[in-house]
Amino acid sequence: MPYRKYDKILVINAGSSSLKFMLFDMLTETMLAKGLVERIGAENANLVYQRAGSPKAEQTIAAENHGKALAMACKMLTDPEVGVIKTLKEVKAVGHRIVHGAEFFSEPVLVTEEVKISIKKCSDLAPLHNPANLEGIVACETVFPQVPNVAVFDTAFHQAMPRHAYMYAVPQQYYDEYRIRKYGFHGTSHKFVAQAAADYLKKPLAALKLITCHMGNGASIAAISGGKVLDTSMGLTPLPGMIMGTRCGDIDPSIIFFLARKGMSIDEIDTVLNKKSGLFGVNGIGSGDMRDTVNACQMEDGSELDNDKEELTNNARNAIKMFAHRTALYIGGYYTLLGGADAVIFTGGIGENSIPARRAILSRLAAIGCKLDARKNADNANFGPLETVSTKDSKTRALVIQTNEELMIVRETFRVIESLAKK
Repeated sequence: MPYRKYDKILVINAGSSSLKFMLFDMLTETMLAKGLVERIGAENANLVYQRAGSPKAEQTIAAENHGKALAMACKMLTDPEVGVIKTLKEVKAVGHRIVHGAEFFSEPVLVTEEVKISIKKCSDLAPLHNPANLEGIVACETVFPQVPNVAVFDTAFHQAMPRHAYMYAVPQQYYDEYRIRKYGFHGTSHKFVAQAAADYLKKPLAALKLITCHMGNGASIAAISGGKVLDTSMGLTPLPGMIMGTRCGDIDPSIIFFLARKGMSIDEIDTVLNKKSGLFGVNGIGSGDMRDTVNACQMEDGSELDNDKEELTNNARNAIKMFAHRTALYIGGYYTLLGGADAVIFTGGIGENSIPARRAILSRLAAIGCKLDARKNADNANFGPLETVSTKDSKTRALVIQTNEELMIVRETFRVIESLAKK
């Protein structure tokens, strides 16, 4: 059956105990409704649902597994009062966010039994994500038995990296046996904002050199030349690279051995580096949120800090400085790798919304010809989907672009099923 631009496509992002969903109309590439089921498997699972243009609705539900969670989501989508479709038959394809595709996948693919086996093989590399992603696929195969499922991988966009960029300087046998190498993540976001920048700059993506900074609770940077990734900051896992909400980013690997010799177990060290480090570990306020970190740097009324808050403030300020220092270090390195850059792009929760974080980073980029326009950077309230926050005379532009990973997944899904329909 040919696929048409007015078909509906469902996007699923299944976590270990959650299921996010969005339904898109492909005629206008607009979201019709979205929702989230949390605490799957618990007695008090929670469903949040929102039809486009309407307020959120929230309720406690029974959802002992992902299948039941998806069934409740579908019930909301087809509800006579708050739903957006009359029947599930209107859904013509389902696109799934899959975190790790290793070297198996460099493009989105139609889900087959062989594809599911390969996704399962990647579970060692993403134990918290890939098994849950598979559960989401299986649930959709049950609820939508005749509907094609498409897997869109976070790692796929980075598969263009050259061998010298993705290999680690460890014995070759570890790559040969275990495929230990750099993979990179946030690929759908990096790809989306790169294409958006090309449209804005009115140049083909193949002619641009871009540095894309996806900065949220998880953060990564990519060097993109001609639409292909030359390098990216995350590695075998999402732990290395930038300082993040609770992840440490780059550290001396010997710290792990040092802590182990002090009596900490591997699991304890894993928890510290992934869940208790980053902004959370250094800002002194017990939060990995950049907003809380910024707020801790100033009095509520904006006045000078008193002595009681001085130490707390110093820790929070240092956390922001550390974050900006590490980000600028990567941007400068990637600028050199690319041989210059047309633009540095900020996206994700921090990149799109944190005026102080952008200011701290951009104040360090004058050497690459990227100068902060303080007035434009501070005008977040009037930002559209894409804004320039560098001065007019900047050789390298600084752009703030709203990412839309779900829309990217929808586009990739449509591209796969459309190509199959033409065969």
